[in-house]
Amino acid sequence: MGHSNEQYSKWRWLLALVGLLMYLGDICTDTALVFRYFLEKRYVQSGLTALFIITGLTVNQIFSYTWFLEDMHKNVMDSKPKRRFLVLHIFGMGILLRSYHLLEQGYKEIWGQEMSQNQKSSNGHLTEDDEEGPSTSHHNKLFSDTADLSMLKLFETFLESAPQLLLQLYICQSHDEWSVLQYMSMVFSFFNLAWSLVDYRIWLRKSLPQSRELPSGLPTVIYLLYKLFTITSLILSYSLLLILSVYSTVGFASLWLLGTIWAHLLQTDFCHSGVLELLYRSVIGAILVFTFFNAKGQNIKWEMTVYYFLWTVVNFSTPLLMFFLKPELKTITFFWVVSGVIYGGSLLGLISLVSYYRFLHPKQCELDQVDGQETEMTHLTKRTRTFIKP
Repeated sequence: MGHSNEQYSKWRWLLALVGLLMYLGDICTDTALVFRYFLEKRYVQSGLTALFIITGLTVNQIFSYTWFLEDMHKNVMDSKPKRRFLVLHIFGMGILLRSYHLLEQGYKEIWGQEMSQNQKSSNGHLTEDDEEGPSTSHHNKLFSDTADLSMLKLFETFLESAPQLLLQLYICQSHDEWSVLQYMSMVFSFFNLAWSLVDYRIWLRKSLPQSRELPSGLPTVIYLLYKLFTITSLILSYSLLLILSVYSTVGFASLWLLGTIWAHLLQTDFCHSGVLELLYRSVIGAILVFTFFNAKGQNIKWEMTVYYFLWTVVNFSTPLLMFFLKPELKTITFFWVVSGVIYGGSLLGLISLVSYYRFLHPKQCELDQVDGQETEMTHLTKRTRTFIKP
C-alpha cells in the first residue's frame, strides 16, 4: 500500500479539521441564503438554492450509508447499530459522522499514543514496539477513511458547491445586487471547491500501489491553479450564457446527459449495485459539466484534448456573443471585468494544464495517469476493496 510506511500525522489531522470547517461554512451560508430569499418572497431563487443543497446531501447520504454497511459487513470498522447510522444519514449527517469518526480516531492514535508513550517513558517501561509508535494497520485505516471522505466531498463539490457558485453569480449579475451573505456563499463555495480538488487528488494518489504520491510544493500549486482557472473561467462563461438566455439551462442539462452517457459507454464498474452504478455515472456527468474527469481509469489523452478544445471554444466565444447580442452591456464595467477574467483565466488554465502534465505529473511505473484515473485503480483502498475492480 502506498502509505504503508507512513504515519497519520498531526498536520493531516488539522487538514481534516479545516476541510470540515470549510464544508460547514459552505452549507451554512447557502442555507442562510435559502431563508433570506424565501423571506424576501423570491421563491424561485430560494427553491433553486435549496435544490442544489438537497441534491448534494441526498447523493452523498446514499453512497456514505452504503459504504458504512459494506464496511460493517466486512468488519473493516467496528460494528455499530445500523438504525443509528440510517437515522443520521436521513438527516444529512453522513459527512459529519465520518468527519467526527476520523477526527476522533485520529486524535486517539496521535495524541493518545503520544501521551501513553510519554507516561511509559517517564516510568521506564518504554518497549521497542512502543518506540515504533501506533500499529501500521491503525494508520492505514485512517488513510482509508480519509480517502472515502475525500471522494464524498468531491461528489458534494460538483453537485452543490460548483452549481451553487454559478447560481449565485447569475443572481448577482442579473439583478445587479451584491450582499455580504452572497459574497460569503460564493467565497465558501470557491474555497470548498479548491480544497476538495486537491484533497481528492492527494489521497487517491496516495493509495495507488504503483504511483508516487502527489508531491507538495510546486506540483500541487500548479495542479490547483490548473483546476481553479479552468473551472472558474467556465463557470463565469456559464453565468454570461444564463444572462443571455435562461434557456441555456437546457444546454447545461444536455452536457450533463452527454457526460452521463459517456460514463455509461465506458462501462464504469464502481458499485456492486446496478442502481448505484447508474447514480455514480450521473455524478460523473455532473462533474464533466465543470471539469474533465477520467471515470474509467484509462489513458484517454485524446478525450481530454477534445474536452478542453470544446472548453476553449465556449470560453472564448461567450463574451463575444454577449458583446454582439447584448450591446447594452458594452457600457457596463462589470461585463468587461468578467470577460477579462474569462480570457485571462482560460489562458492561465491552459498554461497550468500543459505545464502540470508535461513537467510535473507523477508518473506511474507502467501507466501514465490522466486526471481522475485514481477512481478505478485504487484497488488497495477500502473503497475499492468493496466497489472498484483493479
